[in-house]
Amino acid sequence: MDRFRRLRTPVAAPARALGLMLAVGVALFLAAAARGVASRSPGGSGRAAPPDPAARSVARSNNRFGVDLYRQLRGAEGNLFFSPYSISSALAMTWAGARGSTESEMARTLRFTMPQDSVHAAMHALRTRLEDAAASGRYELAIANRLWGRQGQDFLTPFLETARASYGAALERLDFAGAPEASRTTINRWVEEKTKGRIIDLLPPGSITDLTSLVLTNAIYFKGRWAEPFRKDWTSDAVFHLDPARDVRAPMMNRSGKMLIAELQGLKVLVLKYEGKDLSMAILLPDRVDGLADLERRLDADSLARWIDGARLEEVRVSMPRFRTTSEFLLQDPLAAMGMPSAFDPKTADFSGTDGARDLFISAVVHKAFVDVGEEGTEAAAATGVVGEAAEARPLEPIPFVADHPFLFLIRDDMSGAILFLGRLSNPLL
Repeated sequence: MDRFRRLRTPVAAPARALGLMLAVGVALFLAAAARGVASRSPGGSGRAAPPDPAARSVARSNNRFGVDLYRQLRGAEGNLFFSPYSISSALAMTWAGARGSTESEMARTLRFTMPQDSVHAAMHALRTRLEDAAASGRYELAIANRLWGRQGQDFLTPFLETARASYGAALERLDFAGAPEASRTTINRWVEEKTKGRIIDLLPPGSITDLTSLVLTNAIYFKGRWAEPFRKDWTSDAVFHLDPARDVRAPMMNRSGKMLIAELQGLKVLVLKYEGKDLSMAILLPDRVDGLADLERRLDADSLARWIDGARLEEVRVSMPRFRTTSEFLLQDPLAAMGMPSAFDPKTADFSGTDGARDLFISAVVHKAFVDVGEEGTEAAAATGVVGEAAEARPLEPIPFVADHPFLFLIRDDMSGAILFLGRLSNPLL
């Protein structure tokens, strides 16, 4: 909380300081017992149509932003996990109110290459594609957005229309001035409800003040199962190499069968499908126990897409840890370093597109994420708060894929290529 108090100090003096809070990206991946899903013909699959070119384009932008953000965050110790799609969606809504240099800086940082109207339309198309795919009923995926506005505060119609039309975000009024803690509780309850209790108390005490003007929230919830589950009775403790000199014993899940795999120079990529086969987890395993740092240095969005798309169906013997990990970040410094410093400077920030004034700036960006990978599937949750003031089959020996040392992993929508979650596992016991 000292961090929040310090960030609010510069705006205590202005007569009418605005607050912007973006509570975003609450994503949940919950898996129960899985059934194998046989391949279905296009006519009877029930799968959603492929995304249009605009949705693919904005998905590529989101992925580039996510990988670039990973580069900023990878210096932290231990495991790492966050939601690129969530953060991109939330900041895109914020960008709808940005003008001038703040608008152009945010566009470059978010790797958007189209005009605002086109980006918002593409984000809507991508969200529609994700929701249409979930309509098959083979997994749950729900995305929700909401604007929380200060009582008595006027917001510009174009900003509100963009939020409503492109993100489905209606405006609800709260008494930030007279009841900031009650307002915070209301927003936190909304987040908790939309994530089915997986994200609790997203906004910490003191993050909503009498200077807060606007809060934008986004929640994404997914519940799915592996297309081919791991048998629990095949899980057993085995060695996981933290580095060449240190080992731990961790529960390792095991499975053999036909799976998508790519064997590259110094790297193997395994793709595990979720039921419905629209979504998958990709695991990027360096050949060397100490190869993760080199992999992180060479990682970029285009290479990542090429590696995953190059995976071929092979006979594979998988051994990988069952793990659960959490991450928490303050993102204002990484985002400023990525190219949008003016958004965090009360003297230069321009979010006049929200209400016509220029006294709104972002004071903090907080992101929390959780992932649990087990025999039945995956559970993951993420939340972001942006706070401001006023190949051929091989019939021989199966390819071993033994993830017994640090690796990268991600969860993506295979039809659009959009990365929903991205992270690394350094220690399965943390």
